[in-house]
Amino acid sequence: MQIGVNTLIWTAGFGTGHVPVLGEIKAHGFDLVEIARFSWDGFPTREIRTALDGLGLGRAVCTAFTSPANFCNPDPAQRGQALDFVKQSVDQTAALGASTLVGPLHGAVGQLVGRRRNASEWGWITDGLRSAGEYAAQAGVTIAVEPLNRFECYALNTAVDAARLCEEVGLDNVGILYDTFHAHIEEKNQGEALAACGRHLKHMHTCENDRGTPGSGQVNWIGVFAALKHLDYDGALVIESFGFAIPEIAAAACIWRDLAPSPEQIAWDGIGFLRSW
Repeated sequence: MQIGVNTLIWTAGFGTGHVPVLGEIKAHGFDLVEIARFSWDGFPTREIRTALDGLGLGRAVCTAFTSPANFCNPDPAQRGQALDFVKQSVDQTAALGASTLVGPLHGAVGQLVGRRRNASEWGWITDGLRSAGEYAAQAGVTIAVEPLNRFECYALNTAVDAARLCEEVGLDNVGILYDTFHAHIEEKNQGEALAACGRHLKHMHTCENDRGTPGSGQVNWIGVFAALKHLDYDGALVIESFGFAIPEIAAAACIWRDLAPSPEQIAWDGIGFLRSW
């Protein structure tokens, strides 16, 4: 398995000024970096790819819907814009030399409507992901969809629902990103939840229950790694945490206190824990 780190520890919009961070990530022993972007305007694709190639770092791309343009919007025009954004994200993923695009590509993060998901929304998500997956297949890109906890979205919360979504989409390159932080809130048993993902499991966010350093909190890591072994999972294990002092990240992720002496320390300490398994 490859051990990776998400760039949201440093910035909400990875770009030219953050290229030196890639060298730090490599120096601390990571195999892979997960580039997070929520808009592709001005993204220096060629420069970032050149730096990644030079360091021998693997890469994945992480994004999300942050506006009314999402697959849960009842307005077909907004759903169309959401599909266009996913296609643009697929293009950037391929251009970076990556093969995996991950994130909660169903509804907008933080969008809560005071009720559970309805049948129409489920259908829109399914149709949107099927169209996105068909486009991604032509570029050799896999889309891994992330269930979020109930406090961040209402559209997709559990592994069982994510697996059903993948079955209904019906494409081998549309699967699940399983995040141990969200699962710690939503699932009764991490091992059983991972088992429910089955063949659809494509990517992992290995995050502690407080989004701090993996291994420092309450996540049932014994159950997590036993399930991954049973599934013969050989994909990425990515530490995803957030910069405490970056206002847009802190607000979106509800980070109201320091989780470590510095955000990057979560990654530098966490990699040793993940390697120990």
